[in-house]
Amino acid sequence: MFSTTSQLKARFDKAFTTAFGENLAGTDPMLTAASNPNFGDFQCNAAMSLGKKLGKPPRAIAQTIIENLDIADICEAPEIAGPGFINLKLKPAYLEAQVRAMAIDPRLGIAPTETPQKVAIDFSSPNIAKEMHVGHLRSTIIGDAIARILEFLGHDVIRINHIGDWGTQFGMLIAYLREVHPEALTTADSLDLGDLVAFYRQAKQRFDADETFKETARQEVVKLQSGAEDTRRAWKLLCDQSRREFQVIYNLLDIKLTERGESFYNPLLPAVVEDLTSLGLLVESDGAKCVFVDGFTNKEGEPLPLIVQKTDGGYNYATTDLAAIRYRIEEDGAKRIIYVTDSGQANHFAQVFAVARKANWIPEDVEIVHVPFGLVCGEDGKRLKTRSGDAVRLQDLLDEAIVRTRADLETRLAAEERQETEEFIANVSHVVGLSAVKYADLSQNRASNYVFSYDKMLALQGNTAPYMLYAYVRVQGIRRKGGIDFDNLDAGAKVILESDAELVLAKHLLQLNEVLSSVDGDLLPNRICQYLFELSQKFNQFFEQCPVLKAEEPLRSSRLVLCDLTARTLQLGLGLLGIQVLERM
Repeated sequence: MFSTTSQLKARFDKAFTTAFGENLAGTDPMLTAASNPNFGDFQCNAAMSLGKKLGKPPRAIAQTIIENLDIADICEAPEIAGPGFINLKLKPAYLEAQVRAMAIDPRLGIAPTETPQKVAIDFSSPNIAKEMHVGHLRSTIIGDAIARILEFLGHDVIRINHIGDWGTQFGMLIAYLREVHPEALTTADSLDLGDLVAFYRQAKQRFDADETFKETARQEVVKLQSGAEDTRRAWKLLCDQSRREFQVIYNLLDIKLTERGESFYNPLLPAVVEDLTSLGLLVESDGAKCVFVDGFTNKEGEPLPLIVQKTDGGYNYATTDLAAIRYRIEEDGAKRIIYVTDSGQANHFAQVFAVARKANWIPEDVEIVHVPFGLVCGEDGKRLKTRSGDAVRLQDLLDEAIVRTRADLETRLAAEERQETEEFIANVSHVVGLSAVKYADLSQNRASNYVFSYDKMLALQGNTAPYMLYAYVRVQGIRRKGGIDFDNLDAGAKVILESDAELVLAKHLLQLNEVLSSVDGDLLPNRICQYLFELSQKFNQFFEQCPVLKAEEPLRSSRLVLCDLTARTLQLGLGLLGIQVLERM
């Protein structure tokens, strides 16, 4: 099923060429939603822009366009307004047919893309021997939502977890643990991850203050890189312990990832340096091997190098990122590579991408994009932290959301004098609490900072997960009350759109295709959130104004189709955000 906008654009394109010649093929009809519903549903603004090109008054051009525009099956007769706007109003019969087609399609009218791509998405990326904190929240759930959307649209997605599992920090930690807790290097889980994090901080302080310890740590790195058995075994134990802790959170959030940490690319790093050398791109600067790219400067305005090999011969993040780009293109065959990280890394990735392009490692048919996001802030507008100034543990944040949801639910059940099982209460608390956290984040433009507020995200009104879930639950209430089997509604039931509330709801349902298409392009999941919020509002207005179970046939069946289609659209949209629905709340 084509989107209404796509169909109209195709008709306008044909009208332009018929009326003014083939040289106008592909002209943008400048089609927008009507600013005032009283004037129709869409507005074509092309006549004004064509006035100068064709040397005619815009209203005359608009009239000529209308005379050659074949849209009688979609719209009422077009009308010209103002200096040359063409207003279009969709026919109820067209809307009824489109809604019916959407309702009988398991994919709700969303056909898989005709140009599927191999897409690599790099997201989440915690560090070994450190706990996941609130800073990992956005990367993890934004990356997962983008992956789900692209997968649904038919792309072949690789979900990559580029964890920090290599480098100087391991030499530092292993050297310190040899002194203070050697059994952690030989025995699995002899330390809690929280204790390991504390030891890591102590090791870092020692590393910064003690030159002898710093040299010992560097020797451990050499041993790790050369494959020394005891150091490798210690490293593997630390990695395995962290992975298990990470997986607890990934299971909680229903996140699927393929781990490819920094260590995965380690064997590929020498080739990166060799190839950049052979291309004549490497320059030695203060003993380090660097690449300079035009347009990158430091605070003093001096050229800013991308260091790919340090003075001591070691490698860094940039070297690994360059190796990862090559691997994802050459071995994975990715045609689109997406990096979901905080906006503070924008300059780093821009520089890495520029070096890769300068080396001709990125073919013209490969798109590489950084998807930046802002901070999660506290009520003070600053980065969210604990009272002690530490980053908030992600596990604590999620647990608190579930606890608060349970308290709200139990208060509501008491007020309604409802009795529910412990299983029901626990499940609703779990689903709503986690959904609220996810939705509150995803509903923001990812480039912006946002204030984290349990009260706002758990509210039953407004653009929140509970509000969306209640709209879905309301349809399930209709199903239970009427004994309706939505899976076996009369296949021949007509869709009848008589009232304004029915027409408004139908028009909004039909916008799903365009919303998903836009997210495929700009990778902004908040567009889906806004669509779902408006859908919930329009459905609630329909529910208040249009009796469903008490309506006479054939209106009753028509309204049941609208209810079911709304619920399925909510379920699909929320599912693409990693949020599951509930039958009751």
